Amino acid sequence: MSKVLIHSLVFNPDGVSTAYLYNDIATKLKVSGFDVVVYTTTPHYNYQKSDDEKKLFKKKFLGLFYVSDYKGIPVNHINQKKYKNTFKRLLGFVFFHIMSFFLILFEKNVKVILSPSPPLTLGFLNVILGKLKGAKVIYNVQEIYPDLLISNGGLKSNTLIKLLKRMESFVYNFSNAVTTIDNIFYETIMTRFKDRSKLSIIPNFVDTELYKPIDIESNDLSDTDFPNTDDVKLMYAGNIGLAQEWDTLIRLAIELKDEKFSFFVIGDGALKEKIIKAKIDHKLNKLYILPYQERKKIPKLLAYSDIQFIFMNPRLDAHGFPSKVYTIMACGKPMLIASSSNTPIVNFLIDKNCSFISNETDSSKRVHDFARFLRKSSKTDLQEMGERGVEVVKQSYSKEVVTSQYVNLVKKLLE
Repeated sequence: MSKVLIHSLVFNPDGVSTAYLYNDIATKLKVSGFDVVVYTTTPHYNYQKSDDEKKLFKKKFLGLFYVSDYKGIPVNHINQKKYKNTFKRLLGFVFFHIMSFFLILFEKNVKVILSPSPPLTLGFLNVILGKLKGAKVIYNVQEIYPDLLISNGGLKSNTLIKLLKRMESFVYNFSNAVTTIDNIFYETIMTRFKDRSKLSIIPNFVDTELYKPIDIESNDLSDTDFPNTDDVKLMYAGNIGLAQEWDTLIRLAIELKDEKFSFFVIGDGALKEKIIKAKIDHKLNKLYILPYQERKKIPKLLAYSDIQFIFMNPRLDAHGFPSKVYTIMACGKPMLIASSSNTPIVNFLIDKNCSFISNETDSSKRVHDFARFLRKSSKTDLQEMGERGVEVVKQSYSKEVVTSQYVNLVKKLLE
């Protein structure tokens, strides 16, 4: 069997979308006859600890890395922690790269190396490893770097920008194949390739066995956190960070505070405290702010809600596509979307008739659009919108359909 090595910052049991995607890609490669091995970090992204943690991880080399098993796939976890201190996070990041480089260097019979972005540096490392080991390299562009860093203001040094752009060019042009997740991303980066035939689109996907419409009557969520009311329930579940525009949520909750609407924000992130403060300052009693929930609870959360909202930051919405869109559609729920025109999320949803989209960049105008839509839409209207998305996902964006595209790409490279 040919060995495929997955090199990623996140993997099982991390609780983020990229981890879930690569869990399923790894499983599909294995059942398709490939020998699969994974190099990743110890879990530190939304990890729900269990009593079996000590059994799951076996310590190696005094705890420098650990090994676990995921559905018969060996997983090597390089020690990593989610430090609050920036310098410590940087040291951990460098340690992961150095340690994984040397461990992979001694991994035998590797034929293909597959990794997602971010980070760009992982793609750079894998190109070098591929040359040393005679392996083919696939780089999967989930987010476009350094463009995203430049847009959010996190990268201002011209010297560093030039260095990262050269690194990006190196990764794109010396990888054997590069995949990206939608046509906007494809058009953005295709001019950066000397050989554009290396670039292809493989979308993200959703596990339609786990994520599907369920009967709200069978829901067993806490009545305290998820009260049984006649309100229209708007929900967001995920990272509460810079990629979203939270002023729109706050203003919309204020606008509708005395009407039959409730808001639920579930997750954690850099801007969670901002929402908590707004809840207190404006006495938003029907704005519920809750911690991350287990993955298996997500279909129940979606069933409880009437509509999901995703309010994209206008400065960043051209550089990312929230994979939760597939999950929401698979569970038969409509979406309230704030995003600029001609962005990945808008271009994907615009003809699906399962969402209401505002392209306004001004937060107050967005709020006006959303409030007007919500006031005129009944729960039956919202249910009919959500039902339109289910078949789209089953036909084109299911786990089985998309992971098969990764298998075909690997086979093509090995021909």
